[in-house]
Amino acid sequence: MKIFTGAQIYEADKFTIEKQQITSDELMERVATQIFNWLHLRLQGAQPKIHLFCGIGNNGGDGLAVARHLQEHGYNIEVYIVNYNEKRTDEFLTNLKRLKDRNIWPNFLAEDNELPQIAKEDIVLDAIFGIGLNRAPVSWVAKLMNHINNSQAFILAVDVPSGLFLDKVVTDPNAIIHANHILTFQSPKLAFFLPETGIYFNQWEILDIGIDAEYIAKTETEFDLVSKNEVLQLYLPREKFAHKGTYGHSLIIGGSYGKVGATILASKGALNSGSGLVSAYLPKCGYIPMQTAMPEVMVQTSKSDEYITDFNFDIKATVIGVGPGLGQHKETVEAFSKFLETNTTPLVVDADALNILSNNKKLLELLPEDSVLTPHPKELERLIGEWSNDFDKLEKAKAFSEQYKCVLVIKGAHTITLYKGKGFINTSGNPGMATAGSGDVLTGVITGFIAQGYSPVIAAVFGVYLHGSAGDLAVESLGYQSLTASNIANTIGGAFIELFRRPEAPQAQEQQQA
Repeated sequence: MKIFTGAQIYEADKFTIEKQQITSDELMERVATQIFNWLHLRLQGAQPKIHLFCGIGNNGGDGLAVARHLQEHGYNIEVYIVNYNEKRTDEFLTNLKRLKDRNIWPNFLAEDNELPQIAKEDIVLDAIFGIGLNRAPVSWVAKLMNHINNSQAFILAVDVPSGLFLDKVVTDPNAIIHANHILTFQSPKLAFFLPETGIYFNQWEILDIGIDAEYIAKTETEFDLVSKNEVLQLYLPREKFAHKGTYGHSLIIGGSYGKVGATILASKGALNSGSGLVSAYLPKCGYIPMQTAMPEVMVQTSKSDEYITDFNFDIKATVIGVGPGLGQHKETVEAFSKFLETNTTPLVVDADALNILSNNKKLLELLPEDSVLTPHPKELERLIGEWSNDFDKLEKAKAFSEQYKCVLVIKGAHTITLYKGKGFINTSGNPGMATAGSGDVLTGVITGFIAQGYSPVIAAVFGVYLHGSAGDLAVESLGYQSLTASNIANTIGGAFIELFRRPEAPQAQEQQQA
């Protein structure tokens, strides 16, 4: 799913109006009808007090139109106009007149007005500001927002929570609506998925307002959202007469005394994601643990007992995943540097291998083109330097990815994969996956996908989604606190099955309940 910028959203509206020969007022009516239908479906005529806070732009016009639909269906509403300046859009004025024609008289709020009373049992519809906001609200509007937030009422935001910017972080945390739910139009916004801006709401949902399909299809976006539907299109089915050699040979290099488990987890990720063969190269202390934990994995060892001192393995690998548990001993760094000088095999680079690259930036130029790097936030900072905010982080990360011609996987709550200026935002996963070894499993999964013939960027996007899906399945029986990396690795097979699971038909569900 494409994620449009603010400018593209305005273009989409304009294109739709011209292509479908409708007015902007008719498009606004589509929006209002969809919001009303969402509310009506859930309320079914129930009578909580609904407070509609409307700005004086098009977002406010949406709110006024919703108020009209609610009043026509007998709901208990109170409408407020947040009168923050003298400008009015035509669509706002049109819908204000329609309200007044129905004897619905809004309360006009200004700086000297008392704040309205809102009970915690009430519902608030936030339609104060839309996507065009580019500066912090004035102080009295911020005070109103804070009052709404403190009411404990259920807050439903129209398109975006008022006070949220699309392309920069919030400057005043007290000048933004903290929404329980967002009804956003046609596509989500990038700000929904970044740690500094995604904290101001609990959930979001897309409403289809009929933006013209031609515009959606032809418009290139900087970021795409990756969900089950997108991933299914990437899947390569298994061939009937295939053998283990058909699906490649993954080599996992890593491990040091006390950190062999990281290499075991990565090897399990590669094997469970479908790699035909998996080998591991470790220090000698890892030989017995690996052979015991993973009898399917072939093992070779470096000369040293405690850490890798050379890369003299005799394995013809399709792809190499390097870094889990590797350590940064002087001899290991020297061996890794020497290895990069001659290696041409595709690489997935993680953990200490990333830290070695960060401390020796010239080594980045030795990476094979389209190498996959999978840093967590601190590792990313060591690679690209400090950033001022999440938007700055993305710009620096994209520049890094393009400079070194690599696939950069920024791990987090919504892992983002960057490649050639394009970003892919993941939708699977949960907070329970913030646990030791989870990233090692992901390294193995991506390595295993590349071994099977997926391009590095597709392997990264698919691998990130499948890894998160495995975590989602595992957490159902374990809970967030007890989820471990081993649980995730062992549930990868279930994540594959989930990809092709169809929702049960309503009749079948009813029969089961009976």
